[in-house]
Amino acid sequence: MTAHPNPLLDGPRLAPIAGGKPTGLVVLLHGYGSNGHDLISLARVIQRSLPGIAFVAPDAPSLMPRMAKAHQWWPIESFSPAERAAGVAGAAPDLDRFLSDELKSHGLGDDRLLIVGFSQGAMMALHVGLRRRHPIAGIIGISGMLVDPGSLEAEITNRPPVLLIHGTADDVVPFRSLELAANALSAAGVPVTTHVSRGLGHSVDQDGLAAAAAFVARVLP
Repeated sequence: MTAHPNPLLDGPRLAPIAGGKPTGLVVLLHGYGSNGHDLISLARVIQRSLPGIAFVAPDAPSLMPRMAKAHQWWPIESFSPAERAAGVAGAAPDLDRFLSDELKSHGLGDDRLLIVGFSQGAMMALHVGLRRRHPIAGIIGISGMLVDPGSLEAEITNRPPVLLIHGTADDVVPFRSLELAANALSAAGVPVTTHVSRGLGHSVDQDGLAAAAAFVARVLP
């Protein structure tokens, strides 16, 4: 794992286990109060089935006050729709630049990029991924939601396949967020599939990881 010149975003990386130049890039975006090292563990679980893929899990640019190694894509106080919309819009340019820099460093195009996000990171993945200048390979949103769906029709620039994964017992981001996001994405012409984790809280289980791995293998063959 090597340091990256982007001063705002950086995090742990996994090189392809097959060695050599990667055939694709998966970027994992952590949730509120977490960090890239926490989420890169998901990559290690699915890496063996994706030997040619490189992974990176950047830390969000903002540290939470008085909490070591706890990062946030934007501060959450009220979790209101207006706060979420302003939060993703404010954090989006740095993430978009990071994605471009990472692809360039690997000599890959957007069509070889897949973004995975958990919770607040899923909100970032959907917002930025659907607004990239060039079409990407896909997006996986885990235990998240589609922020500011009203702006999607005017701002969407590409329609990659999307997989949404959510637990029915999520007490942080309501499970109904999955249906709301899926309906809005479908209405915008985005091909979306869902995976429901029965009885699961704000987390991802082995079935969800298996669904994610199969999705990555399909869109990044």
